[in-house]
Amino acid sequence: MKSGHLIIQPAGPDAQPDLTGLSCRWSNSKARHGQIVSLVIQPKSDSDEADFAALAQSVLSAAEGLERAGHPVPPNGPPMSFPPPGVEIDAHVSRAGRNLLAQKIRLMIGNMLIAVLFKTGMRLGQFEPTHYKQMVSRNADFRKFDDGLKMTLDCDTATLDQIIQLLDEARAMGKIRYGLHVQQEAMMTCFVPSATRDDHVHFVDGASGGYAQAAATMRA
Repeated sequence: MKSGHLIIQPAGPDAQPDLTGLSCRWSNSKARHGQIVSLVIQPKSDSDEADFAALAQSVLSAAEGLERAGHPVPPNGPPMSFPPPGVEIDAHVSRAGRNLLAQKIRLMIGNMLIAVLFKTGMRLGQFEPTHYKQMVSRNADFRKFDDGLKMTLDCDTATLDQIIQLLDEARAMGKIRYGLHVQQEAMMTCFVPSATRDDHVHFVDGASGGYAQAAATMRA
């Protein structure tokens, strides 16, 4: 995309995005090992690519010592409460011209049914709730590479100190810039084309500023 091979033409001024499958119906996942750490690391423009790769590997290796490599979402998926915390936002983005109150009621009924299925483990057609919750955790995007490395970790103090030492040394040598933000919960936004397939993806961030706050710290 950055090379221009996949170009999306700008939409018209009145166009609305297709947000089908976008939702945020899970409750936040609380830190189980100390704190939820949002971390953003970027190489300096004149830094060596191999040096940054080695640093990233060192940070990942430190995180490997954490339970499930610091994965902030429990193995059986995040908690669910009723009513879901994001139902108001969900109603706004999914109503597609329908009455907002009617869409909110529709979502509440749907979420009540989902909550019952998750509570009982009962199958509904091709939807198997236990398998779905496990796939939610497996498909959670808690670390990613783009122009740098971004991670959301459930991290203990000793490991966080180790990671900060690695980053401070690299920053002092002029190789990177980084920012981090510590909070007590992780949040998740989901893209689910179909609940009966395994290709859903879940974007994880800190619940109290997350990557945005870490990036602000980095710029400061």
